Amino acid sequence: MGPSGRFPGGRAWLGSSQVTGSSSNPLSLAGPKLYKEPSAKSNKHIIHNALSHCCLAGRVNEPHKNKILEEMEKSKAHHFLILFRDSSCQFRALYTLVGETEELTRLTGYGPRTISLAMIEGIYKYNSDRKRFTQIPTKTMSMSVDAITIQGHLWQTKKPGTPKKPGTPK
Repeated sequence: MGPSGRFPGGRAWLGSSQVTGSSSNPLSLAGPKLYKEPSAKSNKHIIHNALSHCCLAGRVNEPHKNKILEEMEKSKAHHFLILFRDSSCQFRALYTLVGETEELTRLTGYGPRTISLAMIEGIYKYNSDRKRFTQIPTKTMSMSVDAITIQGHLWQTKKPGTPKKPGTPK
């Protein structure tokens, strides 16, 4: 810019206070916003869709799904996580991540009462376009995580039955 406030080539520079705007701005769109900004504070809507369209889809799962969604609505938590049995993404439980704690607490379903970060084996993100979960290659828990799996040995196996008395020799 030259000493007279002009760019080389003779064009004058206009500051934002010198630009006069018109009331009909062609870049502004009137009407309702159809795009909803993703909220970093809660993933309730994403988990609701994942349960409805992927994990517990179909008429046969409807009572189970409705019970879980009801528990979700009662909860004051903002971040929810689905627990899968293994990498085949079979729904087992719904957990909440409360505050800055390093523990997940079971809200409903089958699984450990609490899960620590050391127990987690796989981390998954829900893809709403494809209506499926994809594994994320990370070990860090963040607000973008929608589902997890835990290490296989942590699942309770069936309790062994009462041992039979050995037969008495004849």
